[in-house]
Amino acid sequence: MPPPSDKGESDNPKQATRTPAEVRDHVGSHMEKAMGESFPQVEIRFRGVSIAVDVVVKNSNDAKIELPTLFNAIKTSYHELRSTKNVVKKQILKNVSGTLKPGTMTLVLGQPGSGKSALMKLLSGRFPKDKNISVEGEVTYNGTPAAELQKRLAHLVSYVPQHDRHYALLTVKETLEFVHACCGGDLAEYWEKQFVHGTPEENAEALKVIRAMYQHYPDLVIQQLGLENCQNTVVGDEMLRGVSGGERKRVTTGEMEFGNAYVKMMDEISTGLDSAATFDIITMQRSIAKKFRKTVVI
Repeated sequence: MPPPSDKGESDNPKQATRTPAEVRDHVGSHMEKAMGESFPQVEIRFRGVSIAVDVVVKNSNDAKIELPTLFNAIKTSYHELRSTKNVVKKQILKNVSGTLKPGTMTLVLGQPGSGKSALMKLLSGRFPKDKNISVEGEVTYNGTPAAELQKRLAHLVSYVPQHDRHYALLTVKETLEFVHACCGGDLAEYWEKQFVHGTPEENAEALKVIRAMYQHYPDLVIQQLGLENCQNTVVGDEMLRGVSGGERKRVTTGEMEFGNAYVKMMDEISTGLDSAATFDIITMQRSIAKKFRKTVVI
């Protein structure tokens, strides 16, 4: 089915076009005409980033597990009071530098435990802060230091976590609709204020397609992630049977499609997915990065 024309075809982008990729191209072209410029974008630069953590190393005697008796509990407490803690510094990242440019997709490769997740969490503003953790180096977003953007960083950079956390009793569609209501429902109004630089016809058409897209955005995300067959199934967890592990991972990825983040950090998104599903998601993210000038890191 061809993309909608200007002759009053369906406003539902899910029905009016053949694929989600065509929806993005159709909407994006109209938005750029009405804005009179390219999409907002964020370039991340990091230089000399190092992360170290102080960890307590126990000796072999401390590691022994004894029966939970009163005598053993007293003995263990007494031993802990007399023993000295052996603290060592574990280096997670050391002198890492790089640049993440808008409109590109960057693949981060490394062995397990090499610090890939730590780097993504740091760049997305989600790395935990504690007195035993030291972070060095410089991170900037369009030249602005990260320290000046701490309150806004979570809105600028989305992070797809390595582990799935959902409300088990909600269905797949209910989960995405809930996310849409929390952080995506008013984005149409935000973009409407930007559509003043085109002709009246271009502004009106951009307004029309952006409203239609956000009205049906949960359905669009479900379609582009291949979740149509399980959209009415509860997500589930270890105690409640629901969707499969691969489908749950796609729900996690879909949650991060909402909002107005300019940068996407996607940690281990291929876990539990077959090669075909992984390829489709990667292709989708590359298309989004190019069309909407997003900075995508996988």
